[in-house]
Amino acid sequence: MTAYKWQFAPRFRRNAFGWKSQPAILRIKEALLEIKALARKEAPLAAEGAVLFLEKLAPAITQVDSSSGSIGSAVNRAIETLVPIIAKADVSRAVREKWLARLWQALQEDDIPYLDYLGEFWGELCVTPEIAAKWSDDLAPTVATMWEHCARSGEFAYFKGTTACLAALYAAGRHDELLALIAKSEYRDKSWHYRVWGARALARMGKRADAIEYAEDSKDPDAPLTAIAEFCEGVLLDTGFADQAYARYAMDATYATTNLATFKAIVKKYPAKPREAILRDLVASQAGQEGKWFAAAKDAGFFELAIELANRSPADPRTLVRAARDFALDRPEFALAAGMTGLRGIAKGYGFDITGVDVLDAYAAVLAAALAAGVGAAAINADVRTLIAEGRGGGGEFVGRVLARQLAA
Repeated sequence: MTAYKWQFAPRFRRNAFGWKSQPAILRIKEALLEIKALARKEAPLAAEGAVLFLEKLAPAITQVDSSSGSIGSAVNRAIETLVPIIAKADVSRAVREKWLARLWQALQEDDIPYLDYLGEFWGELCVTPEIAAKWSDDLAPTVATMWEHCARSGEFAYFKGTTACLAALYAAGRHDELLALIAKSEYRDKSWHYRVWGARALARMGKRADAIEYAEDSKDPDAPLTAIAEFCEGVLLDTGFADQAYARYAMDATYATTNLATFKAIVKKYPAKPREAILRDLVASQAGQEGKWFAAAKDAGFFELAIELANRSPADPRTLVRAARDFALDRPEFALAAGMTGLRGIAKGYGFDITGVDVLDAYAAVLAAALAAGVGAAAINADVRTLIAEGRGGGGEFVGRVLARQLAA
């Protein structure tokens, strides 16, 4: 293979980084950009670079503080990015087996460990069932012996190749053997980390009902319930049972960083389902937190529902005021309702670190929306005085002091 001078290589020498994670994360991103850029023109060479990077990665970041989880997340993203580049490269079996041997060595020498996640993709890295079968033959006896010993002795043992073994068995199509091996791990509990491979094997064998039952049987107080629900939902969706998938698993299987993102993710999975019905189901799944769905309802265009939700439980006053400001001209009635609800929330003590500026912004947004809606300032001031009175003992006095001059006019 053509020799290539990688710019990232000298930057990832052993113990190259201090304890701060951000310099290391920046270098990881730069390395990924370099490898991805070459992958468009020289896929095998880019794959060689990806293997080299993964070899050098763990030794280079051993001193980085991992307590925040940011460096670990960066490594996982790097693995997710590089595995397809390695797997898709058109190379001989001999080259691929050398790459796997190098990655295996890197995995074994990683003491933190940062590269454990690589085992999840071992079947994908093998590419062919024949290579996957070879790794299965090499690893399965060790895994079986370990679990059998633990079952007899009651001791705990760990082998870095366990997940790689399960992934290889799955990729090799040796599903019955995979299920039998996983059963040996259940001398103490039923770990979804291992059983997910059994569930996938059953689904691949066409035993979809058995796969769902197997996954459901993996639930315990420590199980990742979202991941289990996501698997079961996927099995039903793949077989065309969208209604069952939605009813049984959609709410539990879908989680994003914001309520709006969660709503959009479910809408994408279930395009035939009415969007408002999905949103109402999401709201119902989190009783007592209706106000937190205001932004999702607003962004989805369900303006009446948005106000309804904001009045059923606390919503962030700043979010409500921002909506009032943004929609003052296009939807003044909605904007007025949102602004008043936000101001009422402040008077009741809702919101975090609310300042006088927030109160003035809310009042200004309400007046702008009222003007556009044809509502007079006198009527607005009367409503504001009422909500101040209702907020006595909360934030009502604070709102009253900030708006004393405006309300006296």
